[in-house]
Amino acid sequence: MDAGMPRAVGDRSFRAVREAAVARLTAAGVPDPEVDAELLLGHVLGLSRGGVQARSIMGGEIGETDAAELRRLVERRAAREPLQHITGRAPFRNLELLVGPGVLVPRPETEGVAELAIEALRSMPEPQPIAVDLGTGSGAIALALATEVPHAGVYAVELSPEAAEWARRNIAETGADVELVVGDLAEALPELDGTVSVVVSNPPYVPAAAIPADPEVHLHDPVVALYGGADGLEVIRALSMRALALLRPGGVLVIEHFETQSAQIAELLAADGWRAIAHHRDLTMRDRATTAVR
Repeated sequence: MDAGMPRAVGDRSFRAVREAAVARLTAAGVPDPEVDAELLLGHVLGLSRGGVQARSIMGGEIGETDAAELRRLVERRAAREPLQHITGRAPFRNLELLVGPGVLVPRPETEGVAELAIEALRSMPEPQPIAVDLGTGSGAIALALATEVPHAGVYAVELSPEAAEWARRNIAETGADVELVVGDLAEALPELDGTVSVVVSNPPYVPAAAIPADPEVHLHDPVVALYGGADGLEVIRALSMRALALLRPGGVLVIEHFETQSAQIAELLAADGWRAIAHHRDLTMRDRATTAVR
């Protein structure tokens, strides 16, 4: 018998299997055990979370093969492997992105950063404005731009070959018109200098000594996507200079960052010559993004 996830002997009723999954994840300290249990159930059975909840009310049994597969996945989640690595998918705005080892899992707060870039891009007067996502990771922001502002030309730059492969797969799956470039954001796309309307980035911004508490982050997210030097601003300094070259006058820069970095980033951008520097809060009312105008 499985040593991890508890279950009544022979009880494969939908409700019992769900409750056993929730209990196992709760015991492991997983932050949202009911949500994760239902999402794992849905992944195994091919149901939405709403479908799982409906089945919980309707009752019925789960086949032994599915029950065994669920127990296996619950144990992976109990070991604090990211849910998105287990399901292979991460929701982002209106997209379902492929993710896994080697790429940062898109966060809900980054959806708000993408919204700022989308609003800026939609406001541009050009018939085909150009947007560049520097440090695209899974391609999340670039794909949101391309699918929600389809008249724009979108470029995505990623340093890590492993992360770029995930972006390439997501671009192919969505069919979005995004040009992917593998390379350093500090030197990317010189042929576009002075022509870009929006530059957006979710760069590495965690200070080197500030190791994230969540095991899902510090054990599974790639180091290159997390840490931005001693003060967390090393990549942002390079980003500021590269964006100044890429953007046309009046173009907009959007940067995601730590909630405590707003003042430092404003000072950095002002010293580089940016105008109209503004900070934006996420849904938890923490400073999450800074915008500026070329």
